[in-house]
Amino acid sequence: MFDFLDRFMPGILEWLLPRASTYAIEIDVLFDVITILVGFWFFLVLGYFFYLIFRYRHREGQRAEYISGETHKQKQAIEIPHYLILICDVAILVPTFMVWYNIKIDIPPPDEEVRVVSQQWAWTFYHAGADGVLGTDDDIVSINELHLKNNTQYTYHLESLDVMHSFSIPVFRLKQDAIPGRVISGHFKPILTGEWDIQCAEMCGVAHGIMGARVFIETEEEHAAWIAANTPKLSEGEMLAAKDENLPEVKEDQNNG
Repeated sequence: MFDFLDRFMPGILEWLLPRASTYAIEIDVLFDVITILVGFWFFLVLGYFFYLIFRYRHREGQRAEYISGETHKQKQAIEIPHYLILICDVAILVPTFMVWYNIKIDIPPPDEEVRVVSQQWAWTFYHAGADGVLGTDDDIVSINELHLKNNTQYTYHLESLDVMHSFSIPVFRLKQDAIPGRVISGHFKPILTGEWDIQCAEMCGVAHGIMGARVFIETEEEHAAWIAANTPKLSEGEMLAAKDENLPEVKEDQNNG
């Protein structure tokens, strides 16, 4: 449905940012639908408002008329637009629930997983090492650099070590709050190689504005080379595992709902 609707939409967000995830098109189409419907009524009401101001402006010798709004014809001026706006609300709610379910609730089986840890004021990313399994001794830990393989389904596990943060990747159309004491799981599938911004979208302290990171979406060959070059030795992996054991206990959430 979203692919079909996208043919008729202006693609407002895509003018500013490319679509780098599979569900970015759904967010863009929903944004366009809301913008068009709300914008239509905004300009219609604004135009009618100024028309009435001009049409019924003060004139010498003409007394103002008091209108109570009790006649059927006068009530129609409110009722008809009201019902039309309700139809527009339904037109917005239906795709909204579909997008919410597809992005927040229905998490596809992952090809790979990544752990995202936020803190004042940096991002720590845990990638699976050469064994391809997250949470083992050869995990790759990077600060402010998330490395992903293109056309690969990921499940991320997001947490915070201190205050509330918000994990935002604009080209993915992804924004998810990180809540202390909880692990929140979500998903994305990159579809465009390149280097893009990661932001914190939640006011988290005095250095919130500089809490930026980068996501590197790589080809299969590039990602394999990065994994091979950065997978730690066993002794280093043991140190990382010991460091993980000191993290506070958190509550696991199955989705972002």
